[in-house]
Amino acid sequence: MRTLTSGIVCAAALCVFAAGAQANDPNKQARDNEYKAAVAHADADYKAAKEGCSARQGNDKDVCLKEATATHTAAVEDAKAHRKANAAMADARDEKMEAQYKVAKEKCDALSGSAKDSCIADAKLKYHQ
Repeated sequence: MRTLTSGIVCAAALCVFAAGAQANDPNKQARDNEYKAAVAHADADYKAAKEGCSARQGNDKDVCLKEATATHTAAVEDAKAHRKANAAMADARDEKMEAQYKVAKEKCDALSGSAKDSCIADAKLKYHQ
């Protein structure tokens, strides 16, 4: 159970990371969907684990339920952490692109006329401004 949940969370994180490696900021909706999928999977695993505990009795059942809860909590918190980390990476990437655009635009100031216009247009295209 724990391996399956960890595998799903890792797979979701890799999908989000791969999307984050694109030139543009990954869509916030896509990150939210990845998070919701990871939480839904954690919920399903939790429900199955709780059902598996129903056959037990006494302290053994209590321990089983606590383990199921702990596994669920860990999976949900991992999904939250991955979503926040990927959002932070996207923000950092945007800030870097904006800073690089400002440098390119400043270099264009040395030009004049259509060469300057072309230089600025190229910088806007390259740095997604």
